[in-house]
Amino acid sequence: MLEVNAPAKPEAALVAALGRHSIVLVGMMGAGKSSVGRRLAARLGLTFVDADTEIEAAAGMSIADIFAAHGEAYFRSGEARVIARLLESGPAVIATGGGAFMREETRNRIRDKAVSIWLKADVEIIMKRVKRRADRPLLQTEDPVATVSRLLEAREPVYRTADLTIGSRDVPHDRVVDECIDALRARLCADAPSAQPTTDGISVTP
Repeated sequence: MLEVNAPAKPEAALVAALGRHSIVLVGMMGAGKSSVGRRLAARLGLTFVDADTEIEAAAGMSIADIFAAHGEAYFRSGEARVIARLLESGPAVIATGGGAFMREETRNRIRDKAVSIWLKADVEIIMKRVKRRADRPLLQTEDPVATVSRLLEAREPVYRTADLTIGSRDVPHDRVVDECIDALRARLCADAPSAQPTTDGISVTP
């Protein structure tokens, strides 16, 4: 009796298309990179890595303490080194800090070694998610809303250069993961139907 192989799951085809490349989530603090990243990695059977956690492990201190003791420039240099190491160990799903993608050296490495997804969140969503967190060094200001608005204005033109853009909003994280997978399949799998734009705005950078 002939055995008929079951069709590969879409997730399996996507992982095969990735090869040694990773998926890197970029975007502002509070955009959901870690929460979405964990779920996305689980769906794809890949390792999830939080770059901030890896930085803290490498430094032996919290990010807030690194900022306080050494300043942002020192932190960014260490962040770039850690992300470079993680990209050499793919495939994985990697969540990056909000400022990581602003460094040209890091963007170039991500472009070579990964597919990048910008989780796009507006100021209201970001503040709702981070207002109870006391460990955000860049928000230790008199007016955190103004700080987030300023950071968004400066960073969004760079975030837009990511390979894919997925809206991060008040919906279940699993729905955002579904959209990530659809967009990744449309980009990487030749036989996949093109991702249909939604009112939330899935987009692909040419």
